[in-house]
Amino acid sequence: MRSHMQPLFQKSLRACLVPVLALSLGLTGCASGPKKDEKVETRITEIMSKMSVEQKVAQLIMPDISTITPEDVAKYRFGTILNGGNSGPYGNERSEPADWLKLADAFWEASRTPHADGSPVIPVLWATDAVHGHSNVVGATLFPHNIGLGATRDPALIRQIGRITAAEIKVTGIDWTFAPTLAVVRDDRWGRTYEGYSEDKGLVSELGAAMVEGLQGTGPDFLSQDHVIATAKHFFGDGGTAGVDTGDTVGNETDLVELHAFPYRAALKSGAQTVMASFSSINGQKMHGSKSYLTELLKVEMGFDGLVVGDWNGHGRIPGCTNKDCPESINAGLDIFMVPEDWKELLTNTKAAVDSGKISQERLDDAVRRILRVKIRYGLFDLPAPSARKLGGKYALLGSPEHRAVARKAVSESLVLLKNDGVLPINPSKTILVAGEGADSIAKQSGGWTISWQGGGDLTNADFPGAESIFAGIAKQAEAAGGKAILSVDGSYKDKPDVAIVVFGEKPYAEFMGDIKNLSYGDAKPLALLKKFQAQQIPVVAVFLTGRPLWVNRELNASNAFVAAWLPGSEGGGVADVLLQTKTGQVQKDFTGKLSFSWPQACDSYSLNPGEASYKPLFGYDFGLSYGAREAWTKVDEKCALSQPNAENDVAVFARGQSVAPFTLVATDGKGQRLTLAGAKGTSPDGTVQVVSMDRNAQEDARTISWKTGGSFGFEASAAVNPSALAEGRAIRIDYQIGTRPTGPVKLSMSCGANCRDEIDISSSLALAEQKGWMTAFLPLSCFKKGSQVSMPLSIQSSGSFEMSISAVTLVDDGGETACRF
Repeated sequence: MRSHMQPLFQKSLRACLVPVLALSLGLTGCASGPKKDEKVETRITEIMSKMSVEQKVAQLIMPDISTITPEDVAKYRFGTILNGGNSGPYGNERSEPADWLKLADAFWEASRTPHADGSPVIPVLWATDAVHGHSNVVGATLFPHNIGLGATRDPALIRQIGRITAAEIKVTGIDWTFAPTLAVVRDDRWGRTYEGYSEDKGLVSELGAAMVEGLQGTGPDFLSQDHVIATAKHFFGDGGTAGVDTGDTVGNETDLVELHAFPYRAALKSGAQTVMASFSSINGQKMHGSKSYLTELLKVEMGFDGLVVGDWNGHGRIPGCTNKDCPESINAGLDIFMVPEDWKELLTNTKAAVDSGKISQERLDDAVRRILRVKIRYGLFDLPAPSARKLGGKYALLGSPEHRAVARKAVSESLVLLKNDGVLPINPSKTILVAGEGADSIAKQSGGWTISWQGGGDLTNADFPGAESIFAGIAKQAEAAGGKAILSVDGSYKDKPDVAIVVFGEKPYAEFMGDIKNLSYGDAKPLALLKKFQAQQIPVVAVFLTGRPLWVNRELNASNAFVAAWLPGSEGGGVADVLLQTKTGQVQKDFTGKLSFSWPQACDSYSLNPGEASYKPLFGYDFGLSYGAREAWTKVDEKCALSQPNAENDVAVFARGQSVAPFTLVATDGKGQRLTLAGAKGTSPDGTVQVVSMDRNAQEDARTISWKTGGSFGFEASAAVNPSALAEGRAIRIDYQIGTRPTGPVKLSMSCGANCRDEIDISSSLALAEQKGWMTAFLPLSCFKKGSQVSMPLSIQSSGSFEMSISAVTLVDDGGETACRF
């Protein structure tokens, strides 16, 4: 513990007894969830007295279902398991709900297999990221992401959403969700901004506590079979990292605790049973390795007696640790390692750390006691198999009409009206043109953490049975009123419509991939559509799908009305409920949503929070028009130097685990059969080339490509590449590592159309790089022939088997490099 931390915690040690001191730390009302029950504690003591060290250590290990089988659970007896954002039953993230329940039963039964020595059998807990409904499961109800729920200001609605989410989770046999996020977001460039309810700690506190109560239940209903275990995350300071995922939150520690730890007080009072440690740091100290915060602050000061779970390999980021070995994290106060892949080595090394005294028996027993306490409070030892529980297998609850009705209400309450010159509400009997890429895309309106980790990708409306796009919701109401809604993504039409609605916004993303350098919305196509309709004197309404406030001054000026719709989820009809009138010309539902994040006036306003000296928003916190409260529009400044083409020369082809537009990843087998990998992973048609995700510096930020008997993979340009990216003095930079050397020749090529291809043999370089770790190669573009149209700037063909991982492919200045070698 750092010496300057000591006075802070000594003074606040009795925070529950000294309200003034507790208030100064933002810790008033220490944990007042379920009180310790002596019968429970006695039961825990009895169980632990019969457990071996190996069995205790196994309770600390949480692997991902993509890397284990029920047989592994029976053998190693993990305490918990998870499905990550891209993991589904039997390797299929689009699995049917019945497959989820089938696998839950299999893991459950495996964990209940009697031990040969008669030692206690401890059931396994399965956790999932159900962050806006049971969002990994096809057919589930998808609610607005938290940024939209923050705009509702409706804790009763959030509790109801929590109850519904819990019920749908229970249908598939899962016990625990990693939600809610309690981040107090200070910089909207952060890719997880939409996971936060607000920039205001008070609103985050209120709504986060409500979600905990909805998920877990309260009073006699606490952790009943209608509910699941909730997680307050990510403790703490994740929203203060200057917009950088897994970054550093810097400042006076007392102030940081008061701001960023504040919402945890209410969540713990509401009974949150688990807390997830943050990837981020406080003043350079990684949270996964901080005893000051995980033990002294959370467990001692705040009185938390549940369990602390790590984030995805978060322990491996501690200095001196790896994913496979990190006693420091357990000693700091972590109770469960989230270790998706390296669980076997971590299990062995953690046992060795206990045997050697690096982890004390007392710390091990404390962690196991916390895990067992949560399991017993949940009633896990007394439950039947998941399919035999109260809600197990009741598939009619998934996306039921009653659940969707609540989601639709949440959508209508979350919409924030920023501008309206009178075009809204729209008469549904008119001809309404609905344009834009978001108009008929349920994937886009649902955002990240939807079926897959990043969302979007190759998801289509067919992946959302029972859901409704924004266009479909508008069309249904227009038809019922005798009007007509026409879908035209590009805005073209034969007969001039009475009004146009353009639905546009950010592409889906999740953590890490979602970080941006500035707040300027950069897609020019929607702006062109708005201006087109404006020039043709067609009233136009902008519906903006976004995970954060962005600088859209030009789009605001070019529209008659502008609606921040956030990421509404599966019930697009909730948008129509507010935008359209009734058949008789009355308002169906008024706008009630209020900004829970301030809206930027300038594109370089990154930290825009009330009370800051630089606070000059375009629309302040709590702003939101209603139909009865219009404001005259004054044209806003459209100048933004940062919105001009990026002055940097680097052009990303592949970054953060994804191909970057206009490039897409293509795998081709030895017979020439091609597969375009929209999600940057998959297998060629005959199985000879396989692309899987891996972690380098962050979750799934790299890809491993395996060749069996030949084939190729490469990055194909779906549109023209900027000529300056391919000019003289440029090079391809590849960040890579070699797992196994090639058994046959390997060639790297650039293609630029028919009879325009050049290649370099890189076999010997790859052989030398085997098991040498990450390397960087620069290949000057002058090594290749270039026609007027480069169709594939990088392709690697192998005639044999080998394994290669790639974390980045970038077009850069060659820095004077002239050698044509890898």
